[in-house]
Amino acid sequence: MLFPEQLINIDINAPKEHQRIISKLTTGLGFLYYQEQKIDLEPLLRTRSTAAMIDEGQTSPVPDVLLYDNEHQRTPIIIEVCHTTGVKNDTKKIIRLIEEFEYGTEEGFLYDYAAKRWLRYAKDGDVEPDNSYSEILQLDLNAFL
Repeated sequence: MLFPEQLINIDINAPKEHQRIISKLTTGLGFLYYQEQKIDLEPLLRTRSTAAMIDEGQTSPVPDVLLYDNEHQRTPIIIEVCHTTGVKNDTKKIIRLIEEFEYGTEEGFLYDYAAKRWLRYAKDGDVEPDNSYSEILQLDLNAFL
C-alpha cells in the first residue's frame, strides 16, 4: 500500500510505545485468529522499520496493522498507531487508503497512544472520534490495550 510519491524512503523507526501498542493489538487479535478461531481476519503488521525517526508527526505510507481476509484476498480493516502530532496526517492516510484504493478496506482505525484516544473511519462514512469498536469483527479493539 504505497503511494507513488512516498516510495523514496519508507523506513521509519517508531518509539517503543508505538511498537508496544502494535504488539498488543497483533497478539490479542492473533490469539483470536490462530488459537481460538473466533475471527476470520488474520492480523499482519508492517515489518520494516529501520531508519531514525526525525519527526513523530510524519506518517508511513502503510498501516501499522492490517486484518487480512485470506479467503477473499482483501484487507477489510486497517489500524494505524500514532503520536498526537501525527493524528491529522494519519487520519488523512486512512481515509485515502479506504476511499481511493481497491484493497477491500471497509474500516480504518487510528490509535493516538499519547492521548490514549481512538478514531474510527468507515468507508463512505464519517470520522468517529473515541470509537474503537469494529463492526466487522464485532469487538472493541481497545480491549487489547
